Amino acid sequence: MDAKNDKAARAEAWRQTLLAQAEQSGFFEDIGPLHKAIYIPATGPKADTLVVVFDNLDDTRQKTDRLPWAVDFISAQGWSSLGLMAHGATWYRDPAVWAFFERLKKDGFFALFRRVVFYGTSMGGYAACTFSAAAPGATVLAINPQSTLSRSEASWERRFRPAWRNDFSGPYGFAPDMIGAAEKVWMFYDSRIAADAAHVALFRGPQVEKVKCPFMGHGMLSVWRDMGILKPIVSACIEGHADRLGIARLLRARHSSLTYKKLVLQSLQKAGKHAKVVAWSDAVMREKKGPVFVKARQAALEALPPRKRAALAQRRIEQPWIERAPK
Repeated sequence: MDAKNDKAARAEAWRQTLLAQAEQSGFFEDIGPLHKAIYIPATGPKADTLVVVFDNLDDTRQKTDRLPWAVDFISAQGWSSLGLMAHGATWYRDPAVWAFFERLKKDGFFALFRRVVFYGTSMGGYAACTFSAAAPGATVLAINPQSTLSRSEASWERRFRPAWRNDFSGPYGFAPDMIGAAEKVWMFYDSRIAADAAHVALFRGPQVEKVKCPFMGHGMLSVWRDMGILKPIVSACIEGHADRLGIARLLRARHSSLTYKKLVLQSLQKAGKHAKVVAWSDAVMREKKGPVFVKARQAALEALPPRKRAALAQRRIEQPWIERAPK
């Protein structure tokens, strides 16, 4: 079987999996050629919470039994799910998708649930914000979302080039305009990534809670997973009992996350802050030595002027653990 036929066979096998998953009481729908939707209702006391998630698909890589991103987690918590899937960098800028949400709104689909939450990251974060307008009173959980990729409104955004061809005018276009009817909007972003911070700055309103997560990167959910706080933060936001103090306490788990410590190290190395690389490596190794930090410390020392190098090389590691990452 050639590559083209193999891709088509895998796509159809995966489509049949989704159909089988939804056939009992939910639904599966092709939304034009580039998008799909699957609704999986839950049973039990939490089934009246609907979580709408947005995924980015690639048929050449995905498993044929794969459900949309986060749906397995949502189902495990007892919530109902509506998973939207995009084949490529569409940013959901498709009239067929707009019509799909308008139809759900008109038919009263969202009114069937006590709580409706729109959840996504990056492209999915953009979609979560913009399509929340279809369900007034909803909660939004957006991780590093974009406001728009319009060249006229976000010319400073140099990433996501394949998506620049999309038209970000028209319905559900400029995400900051779409969150006005939301009851609560939680936004988590790496404030050290200039483009992500610029997007988040455009979202305003008393219902918007912006949480800075420096050094956690554009794909911060993997860092949260390593920290053991992914489920607690997401669950708190979805169930409606999250607050800034509680989230701040959870984020303190970064001090015991090796992934987070490596991200801080990489940021310092990229910025050429050799003295701070030494200081950060020393701080980390007060708890436990590791080859990554040993090598980073040595390389940073070698990059420093001789006098500064000699002073740092002889410094004893006696100070207590430094909790705050260097700036």
